[in-house]
Amino acid sequence: MDRPRAMELLREYVKNENMIKHCLASEAVMRALARKFGEDEDRWGIAGLLHDIDVELTNADLNVHTKDAARILAEQGLDDEIIDAIRLHNEQAHPGGKRSTRLQHALAAGETVTGLIIATALVYPDKKLAGVKPSSVTKRMKEKAFARTVNRDIIMECGKFGMELPAFVELAMGAMKEIAPELGL
Repeated sequence: MDRPRAMELLREYVKNENMIKHCLASEAVMRALARKFGEDEDRWGIAGLLHDIDVELTNADLNVHTKDAARILAEQGLDDEIIDAIRLHNEQAHPGGKRSTRLQHALAAGETVTGLIIATALVYPDKKLAGVKPSSVTKRMKEKAFARTVNRDIIMECGKFGMELPAFVELAMGAMKEIAPELGL
């Protein structure tokens, strides 16, 4: 699936513009991770872009979120490896399913870290990514009350694909800054 078709499909299922922005941020992070690890940037980007395609269909219910996504994406002929990564970014809906590949861990950590980065930017007076330092985001990791819905354990899966937290946050922020106007940040 090419990016224009993936974007069309995302917009067919997701209407909330903030969720679209989250998917764009996730795509940017996944593309940057693919470049770092010598992986296929388009495939990893599509995984980031489409990972929450069923969030509105499932009302973001973590007990079922990604089940419809897997079905929709299989019907579209998307690669099984990408579908599995999308499915397992929410392990809760798949008892017994555990992330095990670099792509699976990268997608879960990559899409999750975007929430912490955005939350950090939004507490700055200008609400822009440009002024946020990676160290500010890593410091916020320790503040459990800050962006409390962001699962820090999932972000820490960056170690499972070979990155320390500070380097991961820096890479993710750099990727998001490249598309800051699209994100409204």
